[in-house]
Amino acid sequence: MAKVLIIDDNQPTCEALAELVRNIGHEGSYALSLADGLNRALGGDFDVVFLDVRMPDGNGLDILPRLKALPMPPEVIIMTGLGDPDGAELAIRNGAWDYLQKPLSPKKILLPLTRVLKYRDNLRELTTPPPMKRCGIVGHSAAIRATMDRLAVAARGNANVLITGETGTGKELFARALHENSARADRPFVVVDCAAIPANLLESTLFGHVRGAFTGADAPRTGLVKEADGGTLFLDEVGELSPDLQKKFLRVLQEKRFRPVGAQHELTSDFRLVAATNRDLEDMSRRGEFREDLLYRLCSVAIHLPPLRERAEDIDELAQELAARISRKNGIAPKTFAPDFIDTLRAYGWPGNIRELSNTLESAIVGAYFEPELFATHLPERIRISTLKSAIADASAVTPNAAAPCPNETGNRDGLVYGFDTRPEHFPEYKDFRNDVLDAADREYFTRLMEAADWKVSRACDLSGLGKSRLYVQLRKYGIDR
Repeated sequence: MAKVLIIDDNQPTCEALAELVRNIGHEGSYALSLADGLNRALGGDFDVVFLDVRMPDGNGLDILPRLKALPMPPEVIIMTGLGDPDGAELAIRNGAWDYLQKPLSPKKILLPLTRVLKYRDNLRELTTPPPMKRCGIVGHSAAIRATMDRLAVAARGNANVLITGETGTGKELFARALHENSARADRPFVVVDCAAIPANLLESTLFGHVRGAFTGADAPRTGLVKEADGGTLFLDEVGELSPDLQKKFLRVLQEKRFRPVGAQHELTSDFRLVAATNRDLEDMSRRGEFREDLLYRLCSVAIHLPPLRERAEDIDELAQELAARISRKNGIAPKTFAPDFIDTLRAYGWPGNIRELSNTLESAIVGAYFEPELFATHLPERIRISTLKSAIADASAVTPNAAAPCPNETGNRDGLVYGFDTRPEHFPEYKDFRNDVLDAADREYFTRLMEAADWKVSRACDLSGLGKSRLYVQLRKYGIDR
């Protein structure tokens, strides 16, 4: 008998779903708020959770990562009355089993419930696979655990893998971990940086050449595709391949045969392809910049790496591990972190992800060479300023008119005009006042933008001319949600 929890603020809906669950022989219970539902889920060992999105005390998607972070996480089926494609994408990326739109009929409920319970039964019968070798991957957040699970699935097979993610998220590190946990671990792992090799040399770099194939080809060269024979070929920044090379590489993937530049005969190579990019290949394909048939070949298995801002709970562990490596590399005694140092690391958005975090830590550690403890003052000014402005913006959100200019306000006996204290000892610097006003204006703009777009991200992007990633950064920065 399975245990099912329904989290929805509509009591008749909860009672009907719970009764439906009991009628097919399982245990059903419900909660009418997110807080109560989360408490029940954390201590209830549930197999399935039906989770509503719009709740009186928050958004159901916000607790999805916490549910998936449980030692034995339940399968989560999202229920919503909103037709939000971006919300559906977010739910699936965070590990939801399904995304159902209200109104819900018994058939609509029973079909995914039957499937998910069968899936849970199959999981119980499986033998536990050996643990994955992490190969330097740090973190135990729900986002990273889900990524490692996906990586483990890919490592057991031989299909092509496409790793996507923002710059600095560790795509090569995950590709190496995939190789080291595969059956090809004792064979070569060959890296090709498609963005770093000049376009006129990339073909001979990949496929090799014979002597005299072109000016400067004084000796034959084995290409990287052949060097990866029996092992893994990692194409980093695959979106940088020229249209001509895309066409040639598609045939190589299909046939596992290629012709070195200037050669008369073809060679074979039994390699497994792992590709990576920070670009949107689907969008490039729609614009005719990337071959659709090659894209389908590349992403037999797709693994998306979460940005650091979406796994902030890993920052402490990452900072400790990176700091230890940096100290060893530079021959510096290990350092401790003051609370304000860690608080600042957590508060920053890390647009450059782990690469930016590593460079920042190295700068702080080397700069504080003889000091045993790192404080926030050791961090770059841009990071301290960014976190300070975010803190001010958050405070302004609580008192939204505190820093905004108020032309109709002419003053009072306390000396307050234009929304700030004009007494000389408290008068703000122009730069600080201007930044606060701009932040207040941005917050107002993005709030009204989402309202005008009916909270549909795609529509908001069309109205504002911004990309999704930029829009999400602004919404997170100003704490704007429905």
